[in-house]
Amino acid sequence: MLKSSIEESRLAAAKLSLGSLLPSEVWHTGLPPGASPHQVGDQLWSSAVGKDQFDDRPLYWQRLILSRHLRRLGAEPSDLLAFELASRGMLDNQFSQDASYRVLVTGFDPFHLDDHIEQGNPSAVIALQHQCQQIVLGAGTAEIRSMIFPVRYKDFNEFLVERVLATFSDKVDLVITVSMGRAGFDLERFPGRRRSVSTRDNVRQVGGGSAEKPFVPPHLAGPEFVEFSLPAGEMKHCVGDFPVNDNRLVTTLEQGAFEAESLAALESETAVLGSGGGYLSNEIAYRVIRYIQETGAATLTGHIHTPGMQGYDECLVQKISTQCAGLIASAIQSLNR
Repeated sequence: MLKSSIEESRLAAAKLSLGSLLPSEVWHTGLPPGASPHQVGDQLWSSAVGKDQFDDRPLYWQRLILSRHLRRLGAEPSDLLAFELASRGMLDNQFSQDASYRVLVTGFDPFHLDDHIEQGNPSAVIALQHQCQQIVLGAGTAEIRSMIFPVRYKDFNEFLVERVLATFSDKVDLVITVSMGRAGFDLERFPGRRRSVSTRDNVRQVGGGSAEKPFVPPHLAGPEFVEFSLPAGEMKHCVGDFPVNDNRLVTTLEQGAFEAESLAALESETAVLGSGGGYLSNEIAYRVIRYIQETGAATLTGHIHTPGMQGYDECLVQKISTQCAGLIASAIQSLNR
């Protein structure tokens, strides 16, 4: 994983802007006596999750503080990696043996922090709220595990998504990836293979592509477009403060932007923008679907784009997370049909 020195360099600005919003101990922390970096990461993750959580920012900034502290203490790279993964819910986050159905929900870190240091990300809130939740499903239960991905191209280049999915010892029945950035809720039907935006990640790196020359991430094999398997029809009926759209809008080199009627209509096209865009939101959806296809598992999967948010607005986060919980529940109910 990429060292977070650039992300850590924002800590001083974050303290000035967010100190009154975050718990005071975030800025004066030490390590529990005798705890390994892995255990510290687990404790950080466990302390952040909860159905009443509406702010993802304390977890993000606390992770950076502890990472910097561990590095100053001389922690080995392997220990720093264990801390990072554990603090994101990516280690030891297995399903219970008695779970009837297994559901994975993922979110993302806040981003655009150079422009808005106070930025939050509703997708991370949704992940934190859903960790270890259970939904009654027929005569059984659906158990949810969640995790939060970094906004860093290098981690995706190094197949973090696929490596994390491979850690699950039991079959996962449903994978829902979530990110922020639309007017309403978009269910991204046709993720594309390529990056095509100039948006920098959280360590100020670019993805390598443009609208004129969309870029295939290193060693990412597969077709130009894939299709989700979410029950879009049922999910579109989930009412709330925002519209829910089965988004089929893509952009290709050959035709420009258009609404794709089917995956077959995209077979001879070169992806510029998938329905999820040309950034990491689109890419995580593509990678998850491809991983499921390659394993041959009968797993439902797809991506939800939430309404966007500049900075942080707790009222807006509550509205977004409440409706998204309904969307996720609707998708889970389809497992029993």
